[in-house]
Amino acid sequence: MPPRPLLLRSFSLLVPLVAISSALRAELALHPLFSDGAVLQRGQPVPVWGTAKPGARVEVAFAGQVVTTNAEASGNWRATLAPLAASGESRELLARGDGATLTVRDVVVGDVWLASGQSNMDSPMSSGSAAQALADAADPLLRFYKVQKAVAAEPQSAPKGKWTASSPSATRELTAVGYFFAREIRKSQNVPVAILHSAWGGTPIKTWTPIVSYEAAPPVQPLLAEWKTAYARHVANRDKPELLQAYYAERKEWEEKVDKPFRAARDAHPAAVAAAKAAGQPAPPAPVPARPKPESPDPTAMPAPGTSDRPAAPSIVYNAMIAPLAPYAIRGALWYQGEADSSRGLGYRDLLPRLINGWRASWSQGDFPFLIVQLPGHGKDSEPVAAQNTNIAWLREAQDLAARNVPAAGLVVTVDIGDAADVHPDNKVHTGSRVALLARETVYREPGVVGVGPRYASHEVAGATVRMRFTNTGSGLTPAAAPWTAKGGAVFPADRLVGFFVAGADRKWVAAEAKIEGDTVVVSAPAVSAPVAVRYAWASTPTANLYNKEGLPAAPFRTDDWAR
Repeated sequence: MPPRPLLLRSFSLLVPLVAISSALRAELALHPLFSDGAVLQRGQPVPVWGTAKPGARVEVAFAGQVVTTNAEASGNWRATLAPLAASGESRELLARGDGATLTVRDVVVGDVWLASGQSNMDSPMSSGSAAQALADAADPLLRFYKVQKAVAAEPQSAPKGKWTASSPSATRELTAVGYFFAREIRKSQNVPVAILHSAWGGTPIKTWTPIVSYEAAPPVQPLLAEWKTAYARHVANRDKPELLQAYYAERKEWEEKVDKPFRAARDAHPAAVAAAKAAGQPAPPAPVPARPKPESPDPTAMPAPGTSDRPAAPSIVYNAMIAPLAPYAIRGALWYQGEADSSRGLGYRDLLPRLINGWRASWSQGDFPFLIVQLPGHGKDSEPVAAQNTNIAWLREAQDLAARNVPAAGLVVTVDIGDAADVHPDNKVHTGSRVALLARETVYREPGVVGVGPRYASHEVAGATVRMRFTNTGSGLTPAAAPWTAKGGAVFPADRLVGFFVAGADRKWVAAEAKIEGDTVVVSAPAVSAPVAVRYAWASTPTANLYNKEGLPAAPFRTDDWAR
């Protein structure tokens, strides 16, 4: 790795100094994750940590184990429990040191999963049809730790949140996808299950990725430059809270007096243009805001309250909402994000593996499972869809590539249960259940479970036809109807395949006829006598219906390597 820029080296030194200054004043304390109702990860070493007076001897006791350690000069200490067996028994975890004893009550042992991403992961149980499951949500061994939304210029040591056992009332504002996933794992594994719920709607991937991941060779220079500028502004203004408060007030005033009238004028503009055309008059100019949106003095600070803004500076959500969770022992991570990056699919190919590797480095727990929810159908395309440079299709491809190329990563296909008219499809039950199926097959290795739909493997051209081969065919390929259709959505045929497009050397895409032959699909089109490439489900909301007989859809794919 090349030498780190001066600003980045200074940043790296800042975090331990902050820890020292606070720890020197600290009595014995446990990290907030070790609080009443906690779930500890089974079957692997369990780090337990906190702060104490420098040099203090600290003893941690749980489930018959007693582990001792000494606080470092910084005041930080860490003890590691040997792997624990799963248990729903409510027990106490004790930390003793320097004459003090801390007791954490109602601690159980099971599987802990981190659920992160943007709004479709953050969408709560109280929203839409998910709320129908709340009446049966009481389960004291299904628990959540919801991380409060926050940003930070440097990695933080402690999250803001609390442990909550699932119940009809407590689960209302917790992740629906995470809940339905955890509910299925509870049934299949019969152990306590916990979800660390750390998600934020509208956030791009760059905000969730640690700075060190951008520094890894080859460094992502544009994002490093963006972060360097944001961090410099943070340093210049962090001791001037009055500037931020003045910005918040100005932004609120701008929203009301500038942005709201502008949006109304913009919405009315097409009708005004049509009326002018009908009257034979010049079209009125497109409306523009009376003045630009105010700019925050600190790009690493929280967005203005009550606005549609979301964090944008690199790494600032990771610093506040992921870094403080490590190295809490986990079974794996669920990632449902990409809507905010749907126009940046090519760049996402590089960023998603960096995020995965960066998180794994933070945990120092090896290649823990990382399950990626591929974006569902949303938006509309004109035919032939494969000819469109559909943004979301390229983003889905980037997610697929990460699942194929990053160790212990997996892909959950949801392209068939989206909503063309709503970026937030109501169906979270099938999404969570499909993530659980993937985990049951690939993580828990349950015999007989098929958790993955057909995946393109290879193809061969024979005259006017192309034969497609797939993995994960289960008990066989079949055309099938989606398990859920959004209101007003199209119902696809269940007796023939749709969604395949073929092109010749002229790269003109034509809808193809497709038929299943064993574990292969043969495609052709009368208008393409010499096909060279095939695309499937390559659209915002594709009309596509290839499944395995276990009811799991094929992932979108393309056989070409043509530039976008």
